[in-house]
Amino acid sequence: RVAYSGIVLQKGSWKTALLFAYQSLGVVYGDLSTSPLYVYKSTFAEDIQHSESNEEIFGVLSFVFWTLTLVPLFKYVFVVLRADDNGEGGTFALYSLICRHANVSLLPNRQVADEAVSTYKLEHPPEKRSCSRVKVYLEKHKVLHTALLILVLLGTCMVIGDGVLTPAISVFSAVSGLELSMSKEHHQYAVIPITCFILVCLFALQHYGTHRVGFLFAPVVLTWLLCISALGLYNMIHWNPHVYQALSPYYMFKFLKKTKKGGWMSLGGILLCITGSEAMFADLGHFSYAAIQTAFTFLVYPALILAYMGQAAYLSQHHHTSYHISFYVSVPESVRWPVLVIAILASVVGSQAIISGTFSIINQSQSLSCFPRVKVIHTSDKIHGQIYIPEINWVLMILCITVTIGFRDTKHMGNASGLAVMTVMLVTTCLMSLVIILCWNKPPAVALSFLLFFGSIELLYFSASLTKFTEGAWLPILLALFLMTIMFVWHYATIKKYEFDLHNKVSLEWLLALGPSLGVARVPGIGLVFTDLTSGIPANFSRFVTNLPAYHRILVFVCVKSVPVPFVPPAERYLVGRVGPAAHRSYRCIVRYGYRDVHQDIDSFETELVARLADFIRYDWHRSQHTSPYAEDDASHSNESSSERRLAVIGTVTFSGTPGYGIEESVEPASVSIGFSTVESVTDVIEMQAVGAGAVERRVRFAIDDDDSESDVQTKMYVQLEEELRDLMTAQEAGTAFILGHTHVEAKQGSSILKRLAINFGYNFLRRNCRGPDVALKVPPISLLEVGMVYVV
Repeated sequence: RVAYSGIVLQKGSWKTALLFAYQSLGVVYGDLSTSPLYVYKSTFAEDIQHSESNEEIFGVLSFVFWTLTLVPLFKYVFVVLRADDNGEGGTFALYSLICRHANVSLLPNRQVADEAVSTYKLEHPPEKRSCSRVKVYLEKHKVLHTALLILVLLGTCMVIGDGVLTPAISVFSAVSGLELSMSKEHHQYAVIPITCFILVCLFALQHYGTHRVGFLFAPVVLTWLLCISALGLYNMIHWNPHVYQALSPYYMFKFLKKTKKGGWMSLGGILLCITGSEAMFADLGHFSYAAIQTAFTFLVYPALILAYMGQAAYLSQHHHTSYHISFYVSVPESVRWPVLVIAILASVVGSQAIISGTFSIINQSQSLSCFPRVKVIHTSDKIHGQIYIPEINWVLMILCITVTIGFRDTKHMGNASGLAVMTVMLVTTCLMSLVIILCWNKPPAVALSFLLFFGSIELLYFSASLTKFTEGAWLPILLALFLMTIMFVWHYATIKKYEFDLHNKVSLEWLLALGPSLGVARVPGIGLVFTDLTSGIPANFSRFVTNLPAYHRILVFVCVKSVPVPFVPPAERYLVGRVGPAAHRSYRCIVRYGYRDVHQDIDSFETELVARLADFIRYDWHRSQHTSPYAEDDASHSNESSSERRLAVIGTVTFSGTPGYGIEESVEPASVSIGFSTVESVTDVIEMQAVGAGAVERRVRFAIDDDDSESDVQTKMYVQLEEELRDLMTAQEAGTAFILGHTHVEAKQGSSILKRLAINFGYNFLRRNCRGPDVALKVPPISLLEVGMVYVV
């Protein structure tokens, strides 16, 4: 099911596909559809001149046509859009697919249990002969794992850079139409302030969310596309009906033959015609493949081609215009003001889409421990994925205004934007080649053909963009280097902290030995100890007990972790198990989120966690009663390895806990089934032995005989069950404490200068100046207990 603009519809019908195709115009195609505003102006800015022979303008038109045909249409619509991750698209979707089909992920706390999540599906059975060599080679060389992550981070940083440049160039190009209605002395003092004012308003309104005005986006872009199509047809008919001949590839070779190096350098302006193409893939999760394909193939693509052909037809008959080449010179004077207004609105819609995309990709980076913690606000309860990040919003606004005031022209902004766009596309091409081999199990020759064909086209444009380094292209490179340094330092330090925790965790025997004899008391309430570990007792808890010899009656070790899937169904989110025997009242709860999942607020999280613990307690006692032999199961509670390994997926089945031990089953309508039986009085629960490489999945299935008479053993077990549930409820009423580590990280003695700089200065600076884990988890200060920890890594 897909939700957008307050409408919830089922994918599948042609009517739904058409509605989604219409709605996708405002979200997906705002940036791409406004590119005619600045492509010709950027191309003819300096490197080539428009001449009487028209070879230049026809050559540029031919390049634009074939670039739009090969990259957005053939590459994205027909190939890349098929590489969705459970309906999601974007750089992280490709990385997630690769990580699931090959062991190349650098996420630290992976479990075999994660592979049982219903969204963790593989495209094809693994270990096909055609892909085994590439897979083995990738998994064998750890340096390739890091290289793959750096490639993904590079693409992510360039998307964020595009979030700075696209609003600036789109709004500036739209507002620059004023130059035809004002004197040169006046317009240069009007365009910059008006552009900055629009950008400030755009960013200031972000915290309201797009759902309030989202219904206007599609009509604005549709009006704009119809407008440029009509203008294109008018200019073709009125000025040069034979302009269609320039679509022949012959004109590209003729163009390069005449312009030589200048023509090659001008490709940095031509590539702007495909800015926004990546949005088709990145926003796939909001719509269906059929909707995005339909909208582009039958509306956006023809409209753009007509627009570029119309501009070329006009320019082919006007070689000495009083103004520089721009979109507005080809607009008849009688409709220039209405077109200007529509262009500004369309540029605002396109900018809004890239800003929302920037928020989304930063949230995904944060969930994969690749970005410092920031505050994420969900602006709509009904529409998934609409988020607002205050810190990022204001930084983007300042950078956008700085770029607008600093560059002051389309040429420099275009050079910067072009390099960012081309880098993202090259990253997508490289990742897509791996998906073809590892996920689709196609022969390596197919992936190599894809890489060479599209990679060579993109490298041609990329090389042209690099020649503009001193003319604006330096900006996305500088931004990417800065952001990549931050992201890699944060990720590296997070991994090192996890390794420190792993090597310094304490044994279960230590926890079980704590008691009155050692002066350690149990106090009323629930203690939630947050840790990245999925097994063992974290060092921060041992430090807590050492300094304050008391802990809560109900103790829960909580691990909130990310799984390389876009979404984890709510019914499969919680993995729950015991730590020690039942009498100790200690549990482990692993809460799993996908990279696009919305994290719960702390109140609903606490309530649901207690409910899941209660369900697990009922399940565990019923399992002990109805599986054989009883003695082995009961004995296993005191065995460290067994109690650490036995984790049950709790969420789909609800246990009633009635005296007759009847098991009442209710399947949540929004959840995805993971194989639970719907036969009356039969329960199917997945138990995960989730630690270690040799971990296995064991499906426990038991039936309940309603006619069994109560035995002494059953009565005793029921009393113990009721007692444990009563303890849990009493503890909840007494209050919940959130125990988090307050960390300081230091590089160990003898570390390299680079490592000491990254850890001692870089990471600690980010940690002190970004949101803490308590803010990210929205823990109320009155319930927070922080344990100081020094990590020497």
